[in-house]
Amino acid sequence: MPEAARATSSGPGRVLIAVYGVFALSATARAGVQIATRFGEAPVPYLLSALAGVVYILATIGLAGHGPAARRLAWGAVVFELVGVLAVGTLTVFDSGDFPDDTVWSGYGRGYGFVPLVLPLIGLWWLRHTRAR
Repeated sequence: MPEAARATSSGPGRVLIAVYGVFALSATARAGVQIATRFGEAPVPYLLSALAGVVYILATIGLAGHGPAARRLAWGAVVFELVGVLAVGTLTVFDSGDFPDDTVWSGYGRGYGFVPLVLPLIGLWWLRHTRAR
């Protein structure tokens, strides 16, 4: 008999959700302040920070939720996050001129201790670990 999927919000998943929640708040707040006060200086980085904040919010909701729809939301958000941090990180390493100010994903999350690079890998592992078997 197949085993049902474990809740992503159980056990260590609670810590993962808390970290995503902190990043959702910090990225969204930082982007809001930057957009409101200095948008003209670096619109692309500030909009990317806002996008990262939205992605972290969606990942938090998906990981904290229950059922197949929440799991799909979590998968989509975490995969998007990984692609985003890799793409933006690579762009900022090779062409930092377009990014005069850091985003959450700049330099693969260098300004945040590389947590933005490691977090989606842990998130994907957790989603796979808790899947139905």
